[in-house]
Amino acid sequence: MASSKEYLQYVLDQINLPDDVTYRSMMGEYILYYQGKIFGGVYDDRLLFKPVQAAKSCMPYAPMELPYDGAKAMLLVQNIDDGDFLRETIRAMAPELPAPRKRK
Repeated sequence: MASSKEYLQYVLDQINLPDDVTYRSMMGEYILYYQGKIFGGVYDDRLLFKPVQAAKSCMPYAPMELPYDGAKAMLLVQNIDDGDFLRETIRAMAPELPAPRKRK
């Protein structure tokens, strides 16, 4: 099941960092970037974050879920209605996120 554009827009509205958060559509789902670094995505109308230590600290009880078959498990964000929490978590994750790969 693909994610809806409406759900993506709701997530982006809650995050509310228009200059720092971007997305890319990929096979009906959405990869989310913070300052050019992948921090998570929207899969099957679920917001998932990379399981870096900062995200685990901010969401110690978040379940791990697969974004799609064959993928690595990610943290399910359960309180997407709390924009302050989302922004704080994303900013805390930033130093731990890998730099984008340079394209050939």
